[in-house]
Amino acid sequence: MAIYLDFEKKIKTIEEDIISAQVRHDEQAEAIHKQSLDKEVAKTFKNLSDFQKLQLARHQDRPYALDYINLLMRDKYEIHGDRHFGDDAAIICYMGYIGDEKVMVIGEQKGRGTKNKLKRNFGMPHPEGYRKALRAAKLAEKFNLPLLMLIDTPGAYPGLGAEERNQSEAIARNLLELSQLDTQTISIVIGEGGSGGALAIGVADRLAMMRYSVFSVISPEGCSAILWNDPAKVETATNALKITGQDLKELNLIDDVIDEPLIGAHRDKDGAAKAIADYFLTELASLRAMSSEDRMNARYEKLIGVGAYSE
Repeated sequence: MAIYLDFEKKIKTIEEDIISAQVRHDEQAEAIHKQSLDKEVAKTFKNLSDFQKLQLARHQDRPYALDYINLLMRDKYEIHGDRHFGDDAAIICYMGYIGDEKVMVIGEQKGRGTKNKLKRNFGMPHPEGYRKALRAAKLAEKFNLPLLMLIDTPGAYPGLGAEERNQSEAIARNLLELSQLDTQTISIVIGEGGSGGALAIGVADRLAMMRYSVFSVISPEGCSAILWNDPAKVETATNALKITGQDLKELNLIDDVIDEPLIGAHRDKDGAAKAIADYFLTELASLRAMSSEDRMNARYEKLIGVGAYSE
């Protein structure tokens, strides 16, 4: 059963009317309702607030990394374990084909249902997850495979075990190694990009965000708790943090915003997957047109150009 957010209630009513017309085999009523649906979708989704985009980024029907991998890849093979401690299910790594391109895909996976959420640790990777991601990235470099990384996490896991196994070092190591990785790399925020947990697979030649994704140094809930000690301030914090793709593009912190279907990836998974595939293959062709030296220099200039300061 589809889940509707508060601002989608009119869309829900119209879609129920369409189903009712289909049951009655009333083609004329169905056509009229579909026209109404298109107008309502355009009216609703072209005027979303930052908080509403945050709700869409966290929508439980929104495709996760594994959904996109299953839609995009063929002849795929999963890579397990970091060869040091264990296999973190919050990070998934697959080698296979997107179109005619042999690629490596790394993603953060949240999971659905209580059992699967626990297995995936709610999408919060442990250090061994980031080390597994780095192992897969190094394999991509070794065999000259382009690398696609799908970001979707509330943040790195902050538990005692993760700290004992040096969570901060694992993230910092990935930042260093990915910045020097000699292969084409593209990273896309598909849902929620939280702090260092997102940055650990976010260093790439191209960093893009889906239309209804967010990327932030802290969650709006955490920000409102620290600044105002008031959970009711979450929407205010969301607006202040500038966490949407449009905001980050204006600040030159990301390269592109991917036009997922206007109604949202949770309503059109195939359309969202196609948007990712088209972006990946287009940007890959652009990166391949550059020499390795030019590509690495451009990546370096982009990374050191982040932020601003004054003396």
